[in-house]
Amino acid sequence: MESNIIGDKIARARKKMSLSQAELAEQLFISPQAVGKWERGESIPDIVTINKLAKILGVDLNYFSEDPQSTDEETTPKKTNDGGDTEQRVKEEANLSGSKRELLTNFSGSDLAGTDFAGVTAHKSKFNGSALRGADFSGANLSGSSFMGSDVSEANFNGTNLTDCTLSAINLTDASFNKTILVRTEFSSSELTRTKFIDAKLIDVKLSTIDLRKTIFENCSFNGVDFKSSDLSGVCLDGQTFTDVKFDNTAMKDTTFKDATLQNVSFRPTFALTNKYYRAIKTICFDGATMDKLTYAALKGIGANLSKVTTK
Repeated sequence: MESNIIGDKIARARKKMSLSQAELAEQLFISPQAVGKWERGESIPDIVTINKLAKILGVDLNYFSEDPQSTDEETTPKKTNDGGDTEQRVKEEANLSGSKRELLTNFSGSDLAGTDFAGVTAHKSKFNGSALRGADFSGANLSGSSFMGSDVSEANFNGTNLTDCTLSAINLTDASFNKTILVRTEFSSSELTRTKFIDAKLIDVKLSTIDLRKTIFENCSFNGVDFKSSDLSGVCLDGQTFTDVKFDNTAMKDTTFKDATLQNVSFRPTFALTNKYYRAIKTICFDGATMDKLTYAALKGIGANLSKVTTK
């Protein structure tokens, strides 16, 4: 069922582009016989080839995973007098196509370096153990997806919806998160050297056990973010907004919050206060910052320099 559906979609899109099987095969650097086998449902292209097909045929990746009834009026369910057999058959086919959609969102273990995923909708996709260096996910909706153990360096996540996504033990060196939607997103134990978060709103995000010393944050707002056990030493967080944020057990030597706004922010160590922790707190720059009275009192109690802070 799955190969027949995809083959039919390839054939319809090819004909719409006025391409012969031979012409399509030439652009894919394969034989016309291979295209014929796809369209007859005798075989199925791999995910890398599907991505190439989408570009050539002028469709996005969702085209190959949509319910066939949504793209073909001839298969629209109709009322009959057969006691509901036709309706039941349509439901069964829809369930099969649902299984197909799930298969097409598992990209684990794939070599997809430089692949164009811009603008796609692929909920709950899996990109685990994959090569995704330089991949373009800009404007995509990847909510609920997972990136674990993958190389995602230099990837473009600008404007991407990463709600409820997990990014763990991955390489995000030089990746870009400009105006990215980050809600309940989890980053952990990953490489974020020169990773850029610009004009991003981070809501209930976790950035745990990560070396963030060379990560770039510009014009961001942090709401409910947890930096537990991460290293923010020397990071510039000037002019940004922090609400209900936890910097618990976070290394922050020489971190700067100049002109930042802090509301209900926690700077507690996990264990007992040490002289080393007190010394590190004294190096944090809060000049020009605005904070609520409780945050001010908590910081004052651990020796932070708040001489140029405004409370409200």
